[in-house]
Amino acid sequence: MATLEVKDLHVAVTDDETKKQKEILTGVNLEMHSGEIHAIMGPNGTGKSTLSQTIMGQPGYEVTQGDILLDGTSILDMPVDERARRGLFLAMQYPAEIQGVTNAEFLRAAINARRAKDDQISVMDFIKKLDKNLKLLDMSESMTERYLNEGFSGGEKKRNEILQLLMIEPTFAILDEIDSGLDIDALKVVAKGVNSMRGDNFGSLIITHYQRLLNYIVPDTVHVMMGGRIVKTGGPDLAKQLEKEGYAGLRDELGLDIKLVDDEN
Repeated sequence: MATLEVKDLHVAVTDDETKKQKEILTGVNLEMHSGEIHAIMGPNGTGKSTLSQTIMGQPGYEVTQGDILLDGTSILDMPVDERARRGLFLAMQYPAEIQGVTNAEFLRAAINARRAKDDQISVMDFIKKLDKNLKLLDMSESMTERYLNEGFSGGEKKRNEILQLLMIEPTFAILDEIDSGLDIDALKVVAKGVNSMRGDNFGSLIITHYQRLLNYIVPDTVHVMMGGRIVKTGGPDLAKQLEKEGYAGLRDELGLDIKLVDDEN
């Protein structure tokens, strides 16, 4: 059983205009294991996406205190590609477009990057696996020959992120607002892909604003973030409570002096 642990994590970013640091995460504590699905909910501006980017090691996020451990080993000094090779995966809200690299080329390279040199996936095995997952996600084979995310609609990009998830088979997948902008049919397809991965060797941290995604991917644990930290943890019913009462109601219930803001963090 693999473990991902976030310990007293404080993270700051530098404001482009003032060049001053602003603390976004103010002491996040979280532990999850493979075989578990965790969801993080919270108002805009509380640091949910900052947490996902920091776990993956994206530049621009400075850890000022705390640690991130994968199977007991700190990953703070590891670059993004090393974290990916060790089993972390991030499906972003706005995936990047890459010209000149087809989906198929990217997927095969990503699979082999996690394998030893004498254990590279064969062309035949890759095609079989790709065909199986394309069928599961109701995706056209033609998408594999298109450049990575180039000209894709929002829904196509999200499906493509889930295709990558199914092909790479990471130990832990962080899904950052994967439901953003999806209609109900696309949402069901995305959920179908994630649910097909459930098992002892896979865990996922789902970041979302809305209960509707959690109707299709039922989490084992729900965390609520406010003010840059987790303020409450519970089961699936916690998400339903938030849907009914809102974050202001939970803030008042917990007696928190936290302003609910609306920005990109």
